[in-house]
Amino acid sequence: MTDDGSRFFSGLEISLHHTIPEIVRHSAERYGEKPFCIAEDGAETSFANFADRVAAFGGELMQMGVRKGDRIAVLAPNSVAWIIAATATMCIGAIMVPINTRFKGPEIFHVLEKARVCAVCTVKSFLGTDYPAMIVAAAGGPGDGRLAANLPNLRAIIEIDQPGFAAGPLSDQARAAFDAAAAAVTPETTADILFTSGTTGRPKGAMHSHAQGLWMAGLWNEANDLTDADRSAVINPFFHSFGYRSGWVSALTAGMTLYPVATFDAGEMLAMIERERITQLSGAPTVFFSLLHHPDFEKRDVSSLRSGHTGGAKTPPDIIRACYDKLGFEVFLTSFGQTEATAMIATNRIGDPIEAIVGTVGRPIPQEEWRIVDGQGRDVAEGESGELLVRGPNVMQGYFEDPEQTAATIDGEGWLHTGDVAAMDTEGRLRILDRIKDIVIVGGFNAYPVEIEITLGQHPAIAEVAVIGLPDERMGEVTAACVVLKPGEALTQSDLTEWARERMANYKVPRHLFILVDMPRTPLGKVQKFELRQMVTEKFIR
Repeated sequence: MTDDGSRFFSGLEISLHHTIPEIVRHSAERYGEKPFCIAEDGAETSFANFADRVAAFGGELMQMGVRKGDRIAVLAPNSVAWIIAATATMCIGAIMVPINTRFKGPEIFHVLEKARVCAVCTVKSFLGTDYPAMIVAAAGGPGDGRLAANLPNLRAIIEIDQPGFAAGPLSDQARAAFDAAAAAVTPETTADILFTSGTTGRPKGAMHSHAQGLWMAGLWNEANDLTDADRSAVINPFFHSFGYRSGWVSALTAGMTLYPVATFDAGEMLAMIERERITQLSGAPTVFFSLLHHPDFEKRDVSSLRSGHTGGAKTPPDIIRACYDKLGFEVFLTSFGQTEATAMIATNRIGDPIEAIVGTVGRPIPQEEWRIVDGQGRDVAEGESGELLVRGPNVMQGYFEDPEQTAATIDGEGWLHTGDVAAMDTEGRLRILDRIKDIVIVGGFNAYPVEIEITLGQHPAIAEVAVIGLPDERMGEVTAACVVLKPGEALTQSDLTEWARERMANYKVPRHLFILVDMPRTPLGKVQKFELRQMVTEKFIR
């Protein structure tokens, strides 16, 4: 590994000086007919064919009028088509906007409206949801000369699961136009916008460059000892950094063979590990919990597993130990990041003691600076807790068209204020103690209490609501709704669940409901959530 944090993978230095088009071209030249992606039905896409299909779809987008800087959304389950749509978008200098497949209509509409998306790459149906119909309905139905009345910038809804998607061939003229657009992409070109809510309750789009995303993938591969000999099953959804950068971009940069998984089933995953001799598997703690406790676990040969990684939730130490002892991983690590830091701030590494992997999120990545400060912005003493600030190449370019929120998150000296309470031990390892930003991580997905509270506050029976996170053996954490009801109203858990599922992604739906007379407050009337959590635990759970 060089001083700037880059490393050679399969003959290409993954540093802060590369672009997605360069990686696609390099991998096609180096690996040719080697399988890059093997679908759940067994269909194979080679590295060379992947590059051809990327060019074909990139050319189609350009013929539709898509140009550098335009935003293209991808709303679909994990598949090779997802990767082609996203990669083609970035290769022509447009900006890829991944959307959570669990989002409901209003949530999808907000992202499309905020990013002024001009085309959506989606599927006709996934888990019973008709996405094209949902998009149009959420945007007020068809408009006069528009696909959707309230999305004036939306020009196309492209169903990427249809036969012939990105099949080509391109005309010589279209190919030349694609190559010229790809050549104009620079390392600093914005590659993607990932929406994250934070504490404001309204999602904001964090922008990242080509160089940042590829550098993170290279660092990930180095930390986890991944090479072109690995076979990686990607359970984490591609709309999330864990499935995007640490999933398919990681595979593309390292020359790995990738197995996208649209929906996780522990029994089917155990069978895939055995059948395909999977060597790499990453995921939220719930993934490994489910594998270890599945009735087929003892019947399956999982000895091929070599490198694993978990993060995105509070990981029980017993799961980490079991991944070494029972799943047989040679390498199984933990890390920490956030969307605004290109999803990586610190990571454990090969050779770290099990106690460090269990109790910390590791040391900082190369070229990154850390500070831990008190409420007045002063550095705290070693071992003391405070807010974690980071500065370096991993810090996002900013929030899309939101200079006010960008300035509130990244100060004038370039420090990203993470909103996480942390402490550093004597060996320079980081412990995450709590979150100033009020996030509950449910099975690896960020659920934002303020956003959920805004929605639940519209329930006709609820006078006031506060959402907190509670520990859960399988999911790590789940959301809980603490509510004060309007006079004469009643509310049950099943009623709230049914109502909420119509308005928000399933992982956000509160798994617990606590009816209160009042809530603990500060002298100014603000709900004190740490006291609320303690009160709920003592009154209802013990």
